[in-house]
Amino acid sequence: MNAANSCHGCSRKQAVRFPRCYFLEIPSLAKHKFIPCIQSKLQHQAIFLIHLSVTSCKPLHFFLRRRSLYASRSIQAGDCVLKVPYSAQITLDMLPLEISQLLLHGIDNVSQLALVLMAEQKLGAESEWAPYINSLPHMDEMHNTIFWSKDELCMIHQSPVYKETLEQKEHIEKEYSAIQPVLDQFPQMFGDTQLENFMHAYALVSSRAWRTSKGVSLIPFADFLNHDGMSDSVLLSDDSKEISEVIADRNYAVDEEVMIRYGKFSNATLLLDFGFTLPHNIHDQVQLIMDIPSEDPLYVAKLELLHRHCLLKSTNSQTSKTNNTGSSFIIKEVRSRGWKGKGIPQALRAFARVLSATSLEELREMTCEAAENDGRLARRPLKNKDREIRAHCILLSQLNYMIQGHDAAIEMLNSCSIPETSSHLSIRRKMGRDLLAGELRVLQSAHDWLTNHCASLRTQC
Repeated sequence: MNAANSCHGCSRKQAVRFPRCYFLEIPSLAKHKFIPCIQSKLQHQAIFLIHLSVTSCKPLHFFLRRRSLYASRSIQAGDCVLKVPYSAQITLDMLPLEISQLLLHGIDNVSQLALVLMAEQKLGAESEWAPYINSLPHMDEMHNTIFWSKDELCMIHQSPVYKETLEQKEHIEKEYSAIQPVLDQFPQMFGDTQLENFMHAYALVSSRAWRTSKGVSLIPFADFLNHDGMSDSVLLSDDSKEISEVIADRNYAVDEEVMIRYGKFSNATLLLDFGFTLPHNIHDQVQLIMDIPSEDPLYVAKLELLHRHCLLKSTNSQTSKTNNTGSSFIIKEVRSRGWKGKGIPQALRAFARVLSATSLEELREMTCEAAENDGRLARRPLKNKDREIRAHCILLSQLNYMIQGHDAAIEMLNSCSIPETSSHLSIRRKMGRDLLAGELRVLQSAHDWLTNHCASLRTQC
């Protein structure tokens, strides 16, 4: 059985013992004909669900989503709490052939499912999916950063999410431009669709759909399960039985909200793609970009060496107008003072060792050492302790710069006065603070480890 991950997750295997299941009990939505809409698609298959409440739970990051699932009776770890057949899911094969044949090669799956969603939205009450579609959040309820204003985005300018948001908006605009001729050719199917409508549909799919063997699927009720980064419960898909299901990873009492994990996502991913953050996210990480200074006298030699050993990957963004010779690295929180510094990529430290070289002789030594060992450049500590310290001080300097920027941004967020009527801005300011605080914690942990490591090296000189 495969894990059916959210659109930005990674597939993996998970063994599950044979579960018990609980029958459908969702009185709060039955009167809205939501349940008959799903049941009509089951073809005599059973759908098992937990109690659904559209009322808000108190923590802010779930309050914003306003849709959650609660246990209608006590649940034990290993019980099946949700089972939805493939026939009750909105999938890519619902896109009419005359539409899919006209789409340019390269249109992503999210865009294609967004077209399916928009076609059903155009049908309104006549759509067999109308009750489900009407339960989806409106654009003014969504807080993905692509919906933030320029001023709101400036609050997180220090985070890589700022740049990623601009890139994602540009990607969506390009997808819209590519499919617009198709939209115009079938006005009876899509109506007068503008970029704003497509962006809303795209965000609904990217934040609520799951990757399955059928591509990307919107799975009713699964998208009402809220995210807990500590949970071991994920959505699973069984192709042989053609069902998607959720197995409880722990016990739940009656009326307790049931949670799953969308993936091991940082606040950066949660905010960009899902529109919420966690106050303390154990999966937080930070993107750090290292570059060879253009004034470095060994610029050409270092550039060639890094390219040869695949340590230099272009960081050019879709919105950038300049060439960039930098490389991107992901730093995670360093939770141990051990000598390995787990959380700081070895490739990043190798990059810094190359940058620290002051002569061609030093670069040749690194090349020879790599050839004599496993072929990876500068992965071993430099034998000269002073040079090793110099390399790590380059990283410390970069981290210091980022820490100062995050500190200043958080201080500004804390000092801003928000009008009581501006609920959206207040919500997004808190999200920005969660994002920046999590990244700052990661940066500070790496900085502290490197500081202690350099101090230890100095005692060995």
